[in-house]
Amino acid sequence: MTTTSSNTKRPGGGRVAVQRFGTFLSGMIMPNIAAFIAWGFITALFIQVGPIPVPELGGFPSPDGTENIGLVGPMITYLLPLLIANMGGRMVYDTRGGVVGTIATVGVIVGAGIPMFIGAMIMGPLAAWVMKQLDRLWEGKIKAGFEMLVNNFSAGIVGMLLALVGFYAFAPAVTVVSNGLEGAVNWLVTLGLLPLVSILVEPGKILFLNNAINHGVFTPLGIQQSEETGKSILFLIEANPGPGLGILLAFTFFGVGMAKASAPGAIIIQFLGGIHEIYFPYVLMKPLLIIAAIAGGMTGVATNVLFQTGLRAPAAPGSIFAVLIQTASDSYVGVILSVVLAAAVSFVISAVILRASRKRDLEKEDAGDLSAAIAKTEAAKGKKSDVLQGLQAEGVAAGAGLVEEGEEAAFEREPIHTIIFACDAGMGSSAMGATVLRNKIKKAGIDSVTVTNKAIANLTDDVDLVITHQDLTDRAKLQSPNALHVSVENFMNSPKYDEIVNLLQSEGVR
Repeated sequence: MTTTSSNTKRPGGGRVAVQRFGTFLSGMIMPNIAAFIAWGFITALFIQVGPIPVPELGGFPSPDGTENIGLVGPMITYLLPLLIANMGGRMVYDTRGGVVGTIATVGVIVGAGIPMFIGAMIMGPLAAWVMKQLDRLWEGKIKAGFEMLVNNFSAGIVGMLLALVGFYAFAPAVTVVSNGLEGAVNWLVTLGLLPLVSILVEPGKILFLNNAINHGVFTPLGIQQSEETGKSILFLIEANPGPGLGILLAFTFFGVGMAKASAPGAIIIQFLGGIHEIYFPYVLMKPLLIIAAIAGGMTGVATNVLFQTGLRAPAAPGSIFAVLIQTASDSYVGVILSVVLAAAVSFVISAVILRASRKRDLEKEDAGDLSAAIAKTEAAKGKKSDVLQGLQAEGVAAGAGLVEEGEEAAFEREPIHTIIFACDAGMGSSAMGATVLRNKIKKAGIDSVTVTNKAIANLTDDVDLVITHQDLTDRAKLQSPNALHVSVENFMNSPKYDEIVNLLQSEGVR
């Protein structure tokens, strides 16, 4: 496919930069969530105060006085930070970066007296970057037959030196920073100000920074708190499904059009499945609802502060089931109330906002439409597009709203065979959208088109069509500039899916 002209404005901007940085942070945590969950289960079951206390596993003295290392301590001290460092290094410099980043992070871990999650998130990528720059110095200058020798010894020497730097310099510095952040959180809790964090967290979530906020900030700090006290309130600041549930319930009862019709299904996906991204478009279509999200979030945090409750490990995804499974044994009342009250507050405020604008919304031709980029006559019901049917002959997709003006679609030369749904993490909302479109394509009798999902950071430029939420499209274009990009407002039921199916049929794809 051809690219846009050179004078086309390059997608980007401050919001994209923040999203990319946040995604990078969360990208080190999310692939390793299973390890955090495993640690949470081991801690909950086998520690001395757990339901199945096992000295050899929980790491407490045996009845005969024998000291045991156990699994809990080594996992949080070594396993989890090293997994994070390895992933961060891989993100910068593939396997070689992961190896060097892991070696360097061992120095930070041993040199510090606290779990080094923040240190791992810094040292892993930093060490990989250093290795990458050094490799460029002798790239193409190594004699044939000596490549493996130079590569292995250079990585080993650099890893050793960075481990020493980590031990003597980096670990003390990161310890100070980590203790400062933990002290700031404790200060907010002591003064009862922690609920105010929702003023920043809830709008950040709506801008698709939810994974960055939760796994890039709260998870590292929460794990350190959990090791000290057995639980952390930080795991519930972003992951509480209550605010989203309240907003979707309000749309179920007081919404209009497609938003009202789709809200009940969205509740199942958000509250039970834990994919919070599903309710973001509902807030974006009526931005005043951010007040409801903030109020609900503050209520949930305040409830947990009042009852001094928390989770043992991250709840990922943010499903009510995951929340309850990770709830500390003394925290069920507070955690359940935090979800219920957060949902109640966000529901009441959302209901007031929706009721106040209901009459005006009903008078609109596109009432409740979740895909405003589509022409009004087609958007409300997702009907077949005549413009799209003639797309192949015209060679331009802009008329159907599939690409922005100025972008060229070359379907007449390269029919679509690969479609990628991309989101921040590549697991939640993108997987849901891929399933919906895959089913539509299958019903249309098309079996030569593959539909998959992945994280935006993992996109390549060898795909034909990329589908993203409209707030993430700019980032996707940076990764796959030659692909056709389609922006949607709702992954679950966008009218553009039918237009894409029509496009495939018009190309003669089977």
